[in-house]
Amino acid sequence: MKNKKFDVIIIGGSYAGLSSAMALGRSLRNILIIDSGSPCNRQTPHSHNFITQDGVPPSEIAAKAKEQVLKYKTVDFIEDVALSAEKIKNSFSVSTKSGEKFTARKVVFATGVKDMIPKIEGFAECWGISMIHCPYCHGYEFKNKKTAIMANGERAFHLASLVNNLTDNLSILTTGKADFKPEQLAKLESHQIAIIETEISAIEHQDGYLQKVIFSNGEKISLEAMYAAFPFTQHSDIPVSLGCELTEHGHIQVNEFQQTTVEGIYACGDNSTPMRSVATAVANGNLAGAMINAELTREHF
Repeated sequence: MKNKKFDVIIIGGSYAGLSSAMALGRSLRNILIIDSGSPCNRQTPHSHNFITQDGVPPSEIAAKAKEQVLKYKTVDFIEDVALSAEKIKNSFSVSTKSGEKFTARKVVFATGVKDMIPKIEGFAECWGISMIHCPYCHGYEFKNKKTAIMANGERAFHLASLVNNLTDNLSILTTGKADFKPEQLAKLESHQIAIIETEISAIEHQDGYLQKVIFSNGEKISLEAMYAAFPFTQHSDIPVSLGCELTEHGHIQVNEFQQTTVEGIYACGDNSTPMRSVATAVANGNLAGAMINAELTREHF
């Protein structure tokens, strides 16, 4: 690529990054999107709870978005991995795996998060298909199915309260000693939500669709869906290396305009919000793009 200098570099070219790029491209800003081509929802068969795109495969939404965004002549896209970045006076320099180096006045991180999937046989193959994280994104498709929640404590109780409206065949798998308050236990019991503390040793599935959970004592239960809550890490460590602060839950800290704690750096999508959905990523990506354009305008008008 001949051009090495841009108004904005967007690291991450999925829903949030593309949405940000569209807002900026429509304002004739020179944009470079750097994307690795590995979205976190690549196993998910269909996207839901996003009007006009309900039930559409995520890859189709992303492909259509990319096609539309790249019609704006000031937007460039490369498939590469951003390895490092540094702030140089009032601009940023970004180096990639292929050896390229680009500079920009502003940087957007739309890099997502990496789920710390437990090392349980069959779990990774089901993640995003029948092993799911969000009742709003996927719950309707598994309504009235035999369902479990793999979590403990407050997180498990919160999920149970939501999923209970979707199925009356629900259990909680704590994979260890249950950690609930007495009033929570009473509430779960009143809704006939069983708690199983035995550790899980394997998942039986067919092409990612859950069939049975095998426990460490050899017992099995039949299931059709499981919600799972576990920790995550930032997909990219570049924001922290530049001084961006994280929240107590591990998201990139942003204000109401998607600005991070470092001037000139913005973040959008899953890396900066607990509301993990395509609709949310598109919304705050669009906001980030508009706010960056406003900042560039203030600096040079």
